[in-house]
Amino acid sequence: MHPMVTIAVRAARNAGNVIIRSYNHTESLNVTEKSRNDYVSEVDRRAEQEIIQTIQKSYPGHSFLAEETGKHNGNEYQWIIDPLDGTTNYLRGFPQFAVSIAMKHRDRLEHAVIFDPLKDEIFSATRGQGAQLNDRRIRVTQRKELTGALLGTGIPYRADQDLDAYLPTLKAMIQDTAGVRRAGSAALDLAYVAAGRLDGYWEFGLKPWDLAAGVLLVQEAGGIVTDTDGNTDYLENGNLVTGNGKIHTEMLQRLNSCKSQK
Repeated sequence: MHPMVTIAVRAARNAGNVIIRSYNHTESLNVTEKSRNDYVSEVDRRAEQEIIQTIQKSYPGHSFLAEETGKHNGNEYQWIIDPLDGTTNYLRGFPQFAVSIAMKHRDRLEHAVIFDPLKDEIFSATRGQGAQLNDRRIRVTQRKELTGALLGTGIPYRADQDLDAYLPTLKAMIQDTAGVRRAGSAALDLAYVAAGRLDGYWEFGLKPWDLAAGVLLVQEAGGIVTDTDGNTDYLENGNLVTGNGKIHTEMLQRLNSCKSQK
């Protein structure tokens, strides 16, 4: 395991301890609404602080892009952090949330860790060295078509998202599949694609901290990741389509058919 991944795992586990300590009494947490249906709790903030402090002990000059505290200036090594992806799930006791940490050097993602503290599952990847789940190699599925595939997605729920533009894509994607899951944590959805639990995934309007670690996991597990135009601008525009080569191609075709019908 690369030394930076080792530190990221340590940081994720430290954040996970913060998250789990409050899991059974979330009703007493201080929660604020950043925007409609977009919540942040004191646990998010404490977990983020724990991650940054842990990483800074080993890499004091590095920079950060964190969901709750934004940019922290530093050198060309940037850590992209979502301390609690799936905050709404967490606050409701719905057991689907994770810590997401990625490291980008200049413009390239190099390392990734996603930690599910409830299941004690560590998904990790280093560019060129594959992806692992608790030190076991993982790969995307080998399914050759969307017929019978199980897909993940994220349904728009915030005021700045376009539900009307999304719904036709759901109708197009769900045809002939084994179903579509909307579990509420983009980080875990991407980790599940990497681990072969989902055949593919698409979502619009994500933030860099939602998807950075998951993108590298999928790529290192043999999957394809693009935005909805088939380009690699997903960190900038937040639109994501992923799966193995054949699944990804068919998903893009269905998304493009939605565009042509507008």
